[in-house]
Amino acid sequence: MADSQPIRFPGESPQYRTARAALLEAERELRRRVEQVAALRRALPIGGLLKEDYVFEETDAAGAPRSVRFSELFAPGKETLIVYSFMFGNAMKAACPSCTSILDGLDGQVPHLRQRVNVAVVAKSPIARIQALARERGWRHHRLLSSGGNTFNTDYHAERADGTQLPALSVFARREGRIHHCYTTELLYERPDPGQDGRHVDFIWPLWNLLDFTPDGRGGDWRPRLTYES
Repeated sequence: MADSQPIRFPGESPQYRTARAALLEAERELRRRVEQVAALRRALPIGGLLKEDYVFEETDAAGAPRSVRFSELFAPGKETLIVYSFMFGNAMKAACPSCTSILDGLDGQVPHLRQRVNVAVVAKSPIARIQALARERGWRHHRLLSSGGNTFNTDYHAERADGTQLPALSVFARREGRIHHCYTTELLYERPDPGQDGRHVDFIWPLWNLLDFTPDGRGGDWRPRLTYES
C-alpha cells in the first residue's frame, strides 16, 4: 500500500531526493509502457499453423534417449508452450555464454511457469551433449530437446542458412486441437537504435535487469562467461 508521504533514507541529500523523484516518475511511466506493450503482445491475431509436427529427441527419467513430437509438449489442460532456442549447435565448441546465463537464471523458475504453461528448451546439438551441459550447469528443471533431426530452428529463425545459431523465445498455442505460432522475439533481426545492443531477450534475462539497478550499469563491453576464476 502506497504511503501518502514520500519516503526518505538515512543521510540522503535534497539533491538526491529531487533526482530520485524524477527517476520515480520515469519508472512509473516505464511500468505503464511495459504493461501496454504486454497488452499489445497479447492482442496479436493468432499466428500461422505450426509448419509440421516436429520430432525432437530428449531423454526419459532413466536417461535413455527417446523421440517426442512437438504436439506432445502440450500437457493436458495447458494450451500454451514457451520455447527457448539457445545457441549450442553441433559445430560450436561450447554453448553460448549469454544463452547459458539466461538458462541458469530461468531453471529455478520452470516449476512456477509450469503451473500455467508448458516450457521447453531447444538446441541443435545431440541430446547427450545437451544433457552433459545441463549436468555441468546444475540445471534440474528444464525440458531439454535436441532439434538435430528437424528444421525447427531454421523455420522459426533460430538458425541462419549458414548454420549460425541465434537466440529466440517463441510462444505457441493450441486452439481446437491445432497448434499456432503466436510470438517470437524479433528485435535481433532489426537494426538497433544508435548505441543500443541487438539483444532481444533481455526481458527474460535476470542478469541485465539486476545490473541496470546499479551505478555502473551493464558495464560497457562486459559479457557473461561460462566460467570465472573467482
